[in-house]
Amino acid sequence: MTETVRPGLKARTARGTRTFLISGFGTALEFYDFIIYGLAAAIVFPTVFFPAFDRTVGTLVAFAAFGSGFVARPLGGIVIGHFGDRIGRKSMLILTLLVMGGSTFLIGCLPSYGTLGIAAPVLLVALRLVQGFAAGGEWGGASLFGIENAPEDRRGLWGSFTSAGIGIGSLFGTGVFTLITLLPEDQLEAWAWRLPFWLGGLLVLVGVLARSRMPQEERRTESAPRVPILDAVKRHPRQMLLAIGVAFGYNTLAYIGTIFTVTYAEERGYSYTESLLLQVAGSVAFTIAVPAMALLSDRKGRKPVVILGTLAYAVFFFLYFPLVDGHVLLLATLAYVLVNVLMAAPQGCIPAFLGEQFSAATRYSSLSATYQTGAALGGGTAATAAAALLIAYDGNPLGVGLYSGAAALILVLCAWGLRETFRVPTARLGERVEEPAAERVTV
Repeated sequence: MTETVRPGLKARTARGTRTFLISGFGTALEFYDFIIYGLAAAIVFPTVFFPAFDRTVGTLVAFAAFGSGFVARPLGGIVIGHFGDRIGRKSMLILTLLVMGGSTFLIGCLPSYGTLGIAAPVLLVALRLVQGFAAGGEWGGASLFGIENAPEDRRGLWGSFTSAGIGIGSLFGTGVFTLITLLPEDQLEAWAWRLPFWLGGLLVLVGVLARSRMPQEERRTESAPRVPILDAVKRHPRQMLLAIGVAFGYNTLAYIGTIFTVTYAEERGYSYTESLLLQVAGSVAFTIAVPAMALLSDRKGRKPVVILGTLAYAVFFFLYFPLVDGHVLLLATLAYVLVNVLMAAPQGCIPAFLGEQFSAATRYSSLSATYQTGAALGGGTAATAAAALLIAYDGNPLGVGLYSGAAALILVLCAWGLRETFRVPTARLGERVEEPAAERVTV
């Protein structure tokens, strides 16, 4: 019996590793691109691209430029999701990485405001829009590759490969930026900030190589609706609205917890390097916590992990500020670690939880369109709104805490309204059945 079990386990592990490399590693590279832009917006871009403003207002404008990329994400989700449902996942997942990598590399090549004038920030925003379009189709397709290839009892875990990829990308991006902040400030602003963008453009080629080895899918044109997104709206209108709400709430919390917190640490007197090291500690905690939370959702259900984790995050965020304000590095590190662990609770479950709400024929379009719409409304405005609230409250973080609490409430209410799906067989996902029917499925 031992000899029979081991090969099966070995094959399952090998399959899981390959799936992670295709979905998680690709998303890690994609999120690396996003995190380095967000960190550059907090640290360098106010001077390089928006020197006409004072530092605080320049940071606010740089975050607004960061948010512009989110405007294109729903469109990218719909367009790329359409072809992902119609012709297959593989070609779309390769396309998204190539476009993301090219845009990232070109941002690193942009002249500064001092060299090109107003055209420099205009080109920066244009490249962010292209990045956003590609990212709109990246996350959904990568998540679905994990979910649709997972064993029945591990959809949460395998779906979380993209979430773990976010943590890895954040860790790598933050680590690279931490290293360049060790350089003198004049060199950082003159040329060194470009290095992470050039590196990101080159690293995307590794992700493309991994995805080029994906098994070729059969053409899906005959089985997919003519316009998958319209079919999804007709079949799953309630789920789509609630999924947008979940994505809005989570992305608001996530971008406050990852991008705004860098600015907050600097505003409180931490150096660039210290604030980035705090982010590194948080990214490590997030990357470890994500699969643990996802695995918990495979055993106990998606809803309990999402809802309880979000409520705990909302409460703890009010404690985060005094821990950071105390300027005790150990306590500040603890604050960043706990914020990221609690943030991992919804993030670890969301790929499977949202993807499981929709039928296979329209799943790419449905997941991409709903998540990216919520991301645009929430994540695209979160860092800017939080920075504006900090200014409006004269540096008091109470407004940011209340804003986070409101986003958490939206996430919890929308998650509560969705169907619990962790026990529903993959073949039955998206069927119109009542909640008790799902719960009667044998584990």
